[in-house]
Amino acid sequence: MGLTRVTTRLVNMAEPEKTYEALFLVDTGATDCMAPGDDLKKMGIEPKGKMSYELADGTVKEYMFGLVQIEFMGETTAGRVIFGDSGTEPLLGVTALESVGIEVDPVHQTLKRLPAISLKHARLINMA
Repeated sequence: MGLTRVTTRLVNMAEPEKTYEALFLVDTGATDCMAPGDDLKKMGIEPKGKMSYELADGTVKEYMFGLVQIEFMGETTAGRVIFGDSGTEPLLGVTALESVGIEVDPVHQTLKRLPAISLKHARLINMA
C-alpha cells in the first residue's frame, strides 16, 4: 500500500489563533498524532504527560504529549499530540481518524467517511 497524507491543522485550544498546519502522514499503526516538538512549543502547547510508545522497528521510546484540537477533511476533534523530534514527519493517528468517522480505504489509498460513527458496544461471548 502507498502512503496517504492529509492536510491537518493543530489548534491551541486555549489560544485558537496559534496553529500548526502541515501534510500529516496517515498512520493507522499509530494511536496518537505526532508533530515536531519545536513547532508545538511555538504554538504554546504545554506537555501534559509522558508515555512510552513502540516505534516501527520495535524499540520503545518515551515522548511527552500535549492536548490539541485536530482539524482535517472539514472535521474537528481533539486529542493527544506527541512532541516529536525536530524535523520529524507529522503523523495523524487512528484515534483522530476514528473519532470523526473516517477510515482508510487500502485498495484506493484514500480516506473515506463512514455513514455513521458506531455507538454500540461489542457483545462478549461467554465461551465457558
